[in-house]
Formats: sequence, structure tokens, C-alpha cells
Amino acid sequence: MTTSADHTTVIPATPGEPSVPGAALAEIEARDITAWFGQRKVLDRVSLTMPAGQITALIGPSGCGKSTFLRILNRMHELVPSAQLGGEVLLDGQDIYDPERKLIDARRSIGMVFQKPNPFPAMSIRENVLAGLKLTGTKASRSAKDELVESCLRKGGLWEEVKDRLDAPGGGLSGGQQQRLCIARSLAIKPRVLLMDEPCSALDPTSTRVIEETMKDLAREVTIVIVTHNMQQAARVSDTCAFFLASQGTPGVIVEHGDTGAMFQSPQDQRTSDYVHGRFG
Repeated sequence: MTTSADHTTVIPATPGEPSVPGAALAEIEARDITAWFGQRKVLDRVSLTMPAGQITALIGPSGCGKSTFLRILNRMHELVPSAQLGGEVLLDGQDIYDPERKLIDARRSIGMVFQKPNPFPAMSIRENVLAGLKLTGTKASRSAKDELVESCLRKGGLWEEVKDRLDAPGGGLSGGQQQRLCIARSLAIKPRVLLMDEPCSALDPTSTRVIEETMKDLAREVTIVIVTHNMQQAARVSDTCAFFLASQGTPGVIVEHGDTGAMFQSPQDQRTSDYVHGRFG
């Protein structure tokens, strides 16, 4: 660990080690989340525990509030001018919406990867990975940055493909590589939770397989929550699953949640069975 007067930077001793040595895996819990956009209620009293060190998949048809719920988990919902929110989001028992907690602290602890890869096109691959350090005011030596770049790109499953061209533009990578670069960029600020909103929807099957393998590797040290419309993907990668549903004119709720295997093989609610077996949605 290297420290300065105002900042602390934690760098793994060797690539592949946990990014925060000795830190416990983080559980994230939503309690009675109700959300509005203006007068329109989009979620109604949604509660869900996303276990530490596991992959939780949020599934359900379009418009049922999955992505809104995901964005609530790292305070992106409040960026919408008309948005309102009730309930709590607890990270290790502490509400990230507590007025005494800074927004930057929530964003540092809970990273996000979006549906469309969004590397900074004018920045190099190296600069993309390190971008979060600048945004959070984290200082590190050149050697520490080099170690961080390699470590994050390895965890993102991209190092072997780009190690000889780190100064090339991040926007010049393929779609699947760009998404893995975005994962590496998210990991650089040492999040304890990683949110992923349809991260493979724009990718080919080969890139999707690599991203899924990356997610399963990362879950050993980062709690992951993923929104996906791909039932096969949810079944392949997640440990637990939550099925969201909204009816005409009513806000989204969780119909059923639990172990992924049980949700797909013996769901307790007929609506869950109909959705996971492709009878609607």
C-alpha cells in the first residue's frame, strides 16, 4: 500500500491477487425501493439481497424496472431531474443514500459497466484503465500505475491481446475488446460491487463467452449484479436470480428470487416459469 497525505492507493502485490487485500466481500441490499420518474411510479417496494462474492442476475421483460433498479444501486437514478426515490440501499449495512455519505464514495465502491461499450476513444488503452484514478483524485507512482494497468487488464481478460499496444487508442479495439476494457477501467478504482447492464447484448457469441468467463473469475473478489434478457446467459453465469415484472399501468415488482438453478428448474410462481421458458417476454 502506498499513501499520500490525502489519498490511499492500494495496488496488488502481483497480478491476479485480490484488489483490496484482506477486505471482506461486500453484500449489497435494497430495502423497500420505490422509484418514480415524475408522476410515473416505476418500482414499488422492491427488496433484494445480493450476496457477497456471487453473481446476481436481474431478469424480466422490457419495461419492468430492472435497469432502473440497477442504476439505483450506485446512485445514478438521481441524475435524472424528475427522478424520486424511496427506500434504502445498504452496502455492508450502511445506506449509500445517507446524506452524510459522499456521492463519490458510492461510485468508488460500486462500479458500473453499460450495455454499449463506452471507452474514451481519444485516450489510449492505458489511459482508459487509469481514467478512474483521475476522476477520484487518487495518486500513484508510475510503477504502481503500470502494475495496476496490467492487473486490471488481466482481470478483464484483455491483457494478452493488448500488452504490446497499450498506447494505441481504446476506440480502435473491437466491440468485445472495448467492453472488456470498460470492465478493466471499472476495476481500477477497486470497486467492491460491479453492476453490469446488458454487457453482452451488442457482442458476438465469441466475445460474449469471454465476457461471461471474465465475470465468473471476477466474482471471487467482486460482488456482481447483472441485468440480462438472455435466459441462457442468466442460467450460465449467475448464482442467484430475481425476476422483475410490471403489468399494464402498474410499477415493477419482484415476483420471485432465489437460487438460479431452482428458479429455472422448479420456480414457485407460474409467471416465473412462463418467462424463463420463453412463453412470454
